[in-house]
Amino acid sequence: MSQETAPPAPRPRYALYYAPRPEDGLATTASQWLGRNPETGQSRAVRPVQGFPPERLADIVAEPCLYGFHGTLKAPMALTDEQSERDLVEAVGRFAAGQRAFAVPAIELAELSGFLALVPAKRCPELQDLADRCVVEFDEFRRPAEEPELARRRANGLTPRQEILLSRWGYPYVLDEWRFHLTLTGRVRDESERATVATALQQRFAGVLEQPLRVDDLCIFRQPAPGRPFTVLARFRLGGGRRVRTESWQAL
Repeated sequence: MSQETAPPAPRPRYALYYAPRPEDGLATTASQWLGRNPETGQSRAVRPVQGFPPERLADIVAEPCLYGFHGTLKAPMALTDEQSERDLVEAVGRFAAGQRAFAVPAIELAELSGFLALVPAKRCPELQDLADRCVVEFDEFRRPAEEPELARRRANGLTPRQEILLSRWGYPYVLDEWRFHLTLTGRVRDESERATVATALQQRFAGVLEQPLRVDDLCIFRQPAPGRPFTVLARFRLGGGRRVRTESWQAL
């Protein structure tokens, strides 16, 4: 009698993100908008938008809610067999200690291919440099993307340059193709619907729009399995010192 082989356990994924500190007003407003706090993992009902169906609003924020409010510096990746979660946390801590905090001069609400997000009002060289270094310096931890993942990326339609980046770095929107954004919705194709949501976002985030955005920390977000929400695993101050939130990893 043959013995069935158990399917392999799902691999966690890890990402390097900017995320505001939980006591920051931006973090509070974003958690209320998306309905989840990635620092604590706690969920809450999404605050309604006047004249907008609540179930549609929940659908619009479902994808960014899953990932947690963040700006991507290195996209989600599974780890190689040679690297452990502890190895990644230690390496990111050392890296963050050697960086300097800075501020993006101002942020604004923008539409990116149907998505609504907060973006820098002008290009910020310090932010670009931090993202580029995260992509390159932590690539040794990245398990190469498998064909289904590559096919999913290609299905969106890639330029020749993005195809090169996907093949080399496992993600097509890095380096010269990268644009920092703090995602607030999924794709909203209907222009009238998108305008209604944009108006609500302008009101909700009025206190941070056209204001500087402090980049003081580098965060590791962790997704334990496909379809599960990302939460903050570790948070490191740029320039040294750290604050850590853990799931399975034990703080040193």
